[in-house]
Amino acid sequence: MAWKTLDEVDLAGKVVLVRVDINVPVENGKVTDATRIEKIVPTIRDILDKGGKPVLLAHFGRPKGQVVPEMSVKPLVPALESAIGAPLRFAEDCVGGPAKEAVRALQPGEVLLLENTRFHAGEEKNDPELAAGMGALGEVYVNDAFSAAHRAHASTEGIARVLPAVAGRLMEAELKALEAALGDPERPVTAVVGGAKVSTKLDLLGNLVTKVDHLVIGGGMANTFLVAQGIDVGKSLAERDMAETAREIMVKAKDAGCQIHLPSDVVVAREFKAGAENETVPADACPADAMILDAGPDSVEQIAKVFGNSKTLIWNGPLGAFEIAPFDAATNAAAAKAAELTRDGKLISVAGGGDTVAALNKADAAKDFTYISTAGGAFLEWMEGKELPGVAALERG
Repeated sequence: MAWKTLDEVDLAGKVVLVRVDINVPVENGKVTDATRIEKIVPTIRDILDKGGKPVLLAHFGRPKGQVVPEMSVKPLVPALESAIGAPLRFAEDCVGGPAKEAVRALQPGEVLLLENTRFHAGEEKNDPELAAGMGALGEVYVNDAFSAAHRAHASTEGIARVLPAVAGRLMEAELKALEAALGDPERPVTAVVGGAKVSTKLDLLGNLVTKVDHLVIGGGMANTFLVAQGIDVGKSLAERDMAETAREIMVKAKDAGCQIHLPSDVVVAREFKAGAENETVPADACPADAMILDAGPDSVEQIAKVFGNSKTLIWNGPLGAFEIAPFDAATNAAAAKAAELTRDGKLISVAGGGDTVAALNKADAAKDFTYISTAGGAFLEWMEGKELPGVAALERG
């Protein structure tokens, strides 16, 4: 790996600026899901154990460069203090006098949380002056926010230009998992890409067909590919104007030696609601007045065989309308198979994206995957083969 970790820097007695992602849901001033807070604890504890003084930089919401009191990170203090198990101080700004004073007052064993970085217009503009001002507060910079690494902001990319920069434990785990999945993976590699629209995942599909051996396409996206093959999908969600693009992706896959897998049978219904009357038909036999809402059992069997012959799996997006039973069956069954193979040590499985994590949790399979990325946009851009500014900055550092 081209970037340094916490193991390669002396932190004793040093003020350590840590970029974290604690953009968690809050209701009535209370954190309702502390997952992202829990994920950063190993990094903070490690810095404390090495004698460093952690100073946390974070964004919250989209205040667009204005001070919006409802978007202060101050309400996160109790949840952070409880998760980290150390006294937590708060500064009313992330730069300037209040921040400097709070850093000066910080005692060994304590943690400091600075106010929302996005209260400054220069944050999202990656203003060098703001980055230098934040950098002046510390001696080492640790980026532990992979989920914000696709953005070149002052606190994710700019500070790495003014301080020695290393990856935190969460960032390190994420990068290692992604490298194992697409950088230098064990083959054969299979990717599952689902979701509603081909148009939102064009770069992703274009990159994956050159990197993986098998590409399983599900969700509304699969309907567009069926249309591209001249199949009538009735009233199903499909981007009919993207048929030519889908054909181009299939040609590119063939040239690259990547086999695309589309549903061989589908579950159709006349209405989209829980428990709707439905039937399973061949993929090329969708009734004109029905819509495809899931892949059928034969399709799942084929997917299970592909998984069984694979060494590495990357998953982004559900195979059907997983939010509503019974149209979650294909996603649940395929996820269970991937989980089983991972448990048995036969598969390295990496998944990411909001809907994906929700679907795998719903299928009770997430806990058995090798790695689940909670980073939505950054995970997608990495899968698309794009350079992530926050990661590239660490490589320089």
